Amino acid sequence: MRFYNTTHQHYCGIDLHAKSMYVCIINHDGKTVLHCNMKTEPEHLATAIEPYRQDLVISVECLFTWYWLADWCAKENIPFVLGHALYMKAIHGGKAKNDRIDSEKIARLLKAGMVPQAYAYPAKMRATRDLLRRRIGFARQRADLIAHIQNTVSQYNLPPLGVRLGRKKDRLDIADHFPDPVVRQMVELDLNVIDHLDEQLRVLEQDLVLKAKAHDAGAYHLLRTVPGIGRILAMVILYEIEDIGRFPTLGQFVSYSRLVKCSRESAGKKSGYSGKKIGNAYLKWAFSEAAVLFLRGNPPAQNAIARLASKHGKGKALSILAHRLGRAVYVMLNKRQPFDEERFMKTL
Repeated sequence: MRFYNTTHQHYCGIDLHAKSMYVCIINHDGKTVLHCNMKTEPEHLATAIEPYRQDLVISVECLFTWYWLADWCAKENIPFVLGHALYMKAIHGGKAKNDRIDSEKIARLLKAGMVPQAYAYPAKMRATRDLLRRRIGFARQRADLIAHIQNTVSQYNLPPLGVRLGRKKDRLDIADHFPDPVVRQMVELDLNVIDHLDEQLRVLEQDLVLKAKAHDAGAYHLLRTVPGIGRILAMVILYEIEDIGRFPTLGQFVSYSRLVKCSRESAGKKSGYSGKKIGNAYLKWAFSEAAVLFLRGNPPAQNAIARLASKHGKGKALSILAHRLGRAVYVMLNKRQPFDEERFMKTL
């Protein structure tokens, strides 16, 4: 956890919403000099903070509305601090809560050097990262539709389909497998949406590969040297990391990627684990997928995981493999070296 502890003349905490925001500014003596509600518009904010622009810092919690404010602060050369929502809730949670109180709490935490920082992702790559996340969402919808068709077969106790539904040529006559006309209509609807998603994802993925190569072709191709990391996983890892240099240590990177568990300890006694949802869920997904794909057609890796599974269980063994892949990617991107499978296998 990193705290923002730079001193300023004025500290501005904003409780930000889609249509309104509550702004609180305190000076270096801790006196409140501005505390008001206004529309979420840059012009209104600029007017309100004008008397305090000299040596001002602005902070908000990391919620979905922060993009425009970060970009506006960058344009106006105002330091911007993005507060980690989960950590801030733990720090300034209280009995009374409203926008006015929250804005003042943010300002006072900022002055005290107690705002836990989240990463304010740069605007240049942010939209492409979000587009990749949408792509993952649509791919999951596609998988849900395929699962629904397969479940419908079981619901009506019909003979197995006998084909994999991932390929279009295997889906051509699937609707005829369902004798009930209404059920058939439902399955046809699923199939039509799957076909549409396939076409949209095909075009989108081609465009995303071009963007990834334009951003950092070297890192993209390095990631592709890892067995199991194809173009989609490479792009997800590349854009979710953005800059490997923002992780000073390997431990910080694997923690951010949700590849390690955080132990809960007090008075020298451990009581399980905590912080499961702190970190980047997309990197966790990418490395977990890469671990499964790494094993395909790879007998030495399969044997190594079988040994780990006999000791820890299959789920834990796959988590260990995902963790090792995450460590390998960190080293690869830092040293700009391709994946060394022989060396990697010695770590399993």
